[in-house]
Amino acid sequence: MSVGVVMLVFILLLVLTVPVSISLGMASVLPSMFDPSFTVGAKYLIRAMFSGLDSFPLLAVPMFVLSGILMAKGGISKRLFDVFAYFLGNFTAGLPCAVIVTCLFYGAISGSGPATVAAVGSMTIPILTSLGYELSFAASIAAVAGGLGVIIPPSIPFIMFGMASGASVSDLFLAGIVPGLIIGLLLIFYAMIYCRRHGEDKEKIGREVRALHEKGLLTVLKESFFALLSPVIILGCIYTGVASPTEAAVISVFYSLLVGLFLYRTITVREIPDILVESIRTFAPILFILAASTAFSRVLTLMHVPQIVSTWIIESFHSPVVILLVINVFLLVVGMVMDTTPAILILTPILLPIIQSIGMDPIQFGVIMVVNLAIGFVTPPIGVNLFVASSLSDVPVMELSRKAMPMIVLFLSALLLFTFVPGFSLWILG
Repeated sequence: MSVGVVMLVFILLLVLTVPVSISLGMASVLPSMFDPSFTVGAKYLIRAMFSGLDSFPLLAVPMFVLSGILMAKGGISKRLFDVFAYFLGNFTAGLPCAVIVTCLFYGAISGSGPATVAAVGSMTIPILTSLGYELSFAASIAAVAGGLGVIIPPSIPFIMFGMASGASVSDLFLAGIVPGLIIGLLLIFYAMIYCRRHGEDKEKIGREVRALHEKGLLTVLKESFFALLSPVIILGCIYTGVASPTEAAVISVFYSLLVGLFLYRTITVREIPDILVESIRTFAPILFILAASTAFSRVLTLMHVPQIVSTWIIESFHSPVVILLVINVFLLVVGMVMDTTPAILILTPILLPIIQSIGMDPIQFGVIMVVNLAIGFVTPPIGVNLFVASSLSDVPVMELSRKAMPMIVLFLSALLLFTFVPGFSLWILG
């Protein structure tokens, strides 16, 4: 059976809204069913699925999922927002900018884009609309800034890329810091221009900021101290060598649980079983996708797909600049129609040889791939962040995507910088 038929069946199943994990599994068994000469059978695929899950770095994913839920329930996102609103509230677009910075910090805790949108957006969208900001603007800011959750370390997609490519997860985390900050600054720049053009209700905003100032800086910092400390502890453990990313994820679970139970007292012991069930429901679909995509990538490798695609691109496009542009366009399209996890696990083995053939560092390529797929979070038809923000605000997804378009353009301009200027990703690695 040809590679084209396998990919066509896979795409057709996705179009028919068959779950991604089932689509991957069905596409994986097709060659052995219709081609007797293809020696890979069901037993091999099952072993491949289980071996793909037998990964120590992969254990970080459910831990960060659980940690993110504990921190959302524990009110950490609200305390982070209060700190940034205290300092930024009196400036133009101060509170929308506080939302963006909160997403940056929360992304350094949860490692997930949709989790960042859910935790920060559920709290900040009502605040912004009550202060006179347009509902679609408030929701689109939360949706796009939530994409920073997968770029700022720790990042679940970076863990997946490290598993698929063999690259150091710690190096990938470090490489994501500067790109995440640059995109955050670009979003802040957009928010300031938007608010200058459309105006703000200074009276309502002033009352909100004065209420924070009346508490006093020391009180606000005291209330938010343990929220601000959480990313310092998680990232500090990784970069000082005290713990691996997986071990740091476990530390973040215990830290967020202790803070919620005993310091902020926003979580009760009775709520813990429900939180565990919610985290299992969140991670279980990812687990099935991981297993099926591992088997699918093995089948593609045995069918020599990486070599075929690599040869075609290198023979068709001779300029490294053109090759990088083609790969970026391809990843953008994939990000629009496929979830991040299977996209990384399937495409990394295919694209990595091409990237290495033109002399690009795999760490830089990891940043490029994750930024591309982060843009996919806020672009239809499968823009997960858009769906989360839409469910929080009742704003239609297409209206949100139109409102987010200028911010997506800024995301794309940053992507070009990271593609053609390696220093943005690699200088922090020395």
